[in-house]
Amino acid sequence: MPITNEVLTLSATALAQRIREGSTTSKEVVEAHIARIEEVNPRLNAVVRDRFFAARREAEQADERLRFDGPDRLPALHGVPCTIKESIALTGMPNSCGVVARKDVVADRDAPTVARLRSAGVIPLGVTNVPELTAWMATFNRVYGRTSNAYDATRIAGGSSGGEGSIVGAGASPFGLATDVGGSIRVPSSCNGVFGHKPTGGLVPSSGQFPGYAGASLRFNCTGPIARRAEDLMPLLRILAGPDPTDPQCHAMTLGDPSSVDLGRLRVMVVESDGRRPTVSPELTAATVRAADALRERGATVERRSFAGLANALFAATGLMFEEGHWPIPPDLGRGDGQPVSCLMEVLRLAAGRSEHIAPVVLSAFLRRPVLSCRGWIRRQATAARALRAEIEDALGNDGVMLYPIAIDVAPRHGVESIQYFRFAGLFNVLEMPSTQTPLGLGREGLPLGVQVIGGRGQDHLTIAVALALERALGGWVPPRD
Repeated sequence: MPITNEVLTLSATALAQRIREGSTTSKEVVEAHIARIEEVNPRLNAVVRDRFFAARREAEQADERLRFDGPDRLPALHGVPCTIKESIALTGMPNSCGVVARKDVVADRDAPTVARLRSAGVIPLGVTNVPELTAWMATFNRVYGRTSNAYDATRIAGGSSGGEGSIVGAGASPFGLATDVGGSIRVPSSCNGVFGHKPTGGLVPSSGQFPGYAGASLRFNCTGPIARRAEDLMPLLRILAGPDPTDPQCHAMTLGDPSSVDLGRLRVMVVESDGRRPTVSPELTAATVRAADALRERGATVERRSFAGLANALFAATGLMFEEGHWPIPPDLGRGDGQPVSCLMEVLRLAAGRSEHIAPVVLSAFLRRPVLSCRGWIRRQATAARALRAEIEDALGNDGVMLYPIAIDVAPRHGVESIQYFRFAGLFNVLEMPSTQTPLGLGREGLPLGVQVIGGRGQDHLTIAVALALERALGGWVPPRD
């Protein structure tokens, strides 16, 4: 059903202000979002376990605290609901990551990022679906099933934060906490027409998740927000950012202020594709051009650019990711016994329809040994990735952003997604550069269009400032009609 309750269209920042000033209550806001989840989730399968009873109690406590403490002593997002990606630990909620052998695993503590949200006054409503082991760009597994797009149930929600993208896109959560190691915030945000920010590597702790990461991969796997309104991105990033003892790769960084960005001094590089086939659809390319024109009208200097190294981005990203010998999928496929699986047996089980794992996970297990043994190839690709990072960051400087596709077209139908479809995302994880996925309205089929805004490391405020400007110019998130 179309959204008729204004509460379901507001940012978390605006909701917190209304709660603080008394024009609404936390209980009313939480109840509205619970009702919306109950309305849309049977079609979407985005929220896989709720905590509505606890959330209602916490909302009542939030309203009580407002009455006793007054508005000036409340945390930033006091009484505002959200959702959490199931692979991130939330006390009392499942933390299976879609692995059948982990279906009864329940988190006994909050991940650092969840704890920070709670300290800011946020009330989690439940956890959302992921592809098994967060290993695919569509969201399905043998524990919870498949998640569908907020705009068309025959289309994918993206991955791996597909549950978050879908439920936020449907207007049933103001924002969600998600992760991104190869596009997993930006792809679902693009598919479901909302904002998603992949932070600079090492800005936000990535601990408290399953599967866990180690070494440099802790910087490649970024934790960040998916939100229906751009004004929430920077406040949420400030809440989430900063060192934590459980993540040795997370460091203190100085965050800029999006409101201080002068669009008249901004340089915008429009990179329409990576030069490979299949090419980006004319509809998405036209939307990127509209975004560039909107920024030009506000004083920005716009130029078309290309980088030859982008054609090899998928391999370069793979090389830099695997340079330390780390593989993001555990050898036991999350079963918990530490014993590597027999890849051949899993392939045979999959062919017979008897495997507990999805095909991308089995394929990953099959490729682990041969890929990691190619040390020379990995070293060459990693070197190419570093050279490309230097070239792009030199072009960006500290006053430039890059508009770049996230996909070759709008969200595909279930079962036809591919790595090539979303090949533009993973490079910027290993380059550790911030990227803000920004909606650009709906296309001819009523499906979301969008573009990622990329900046140099530490320039998160710059990409978010551009997202804010494009939201004002082009409308941002468009609530689904049904």
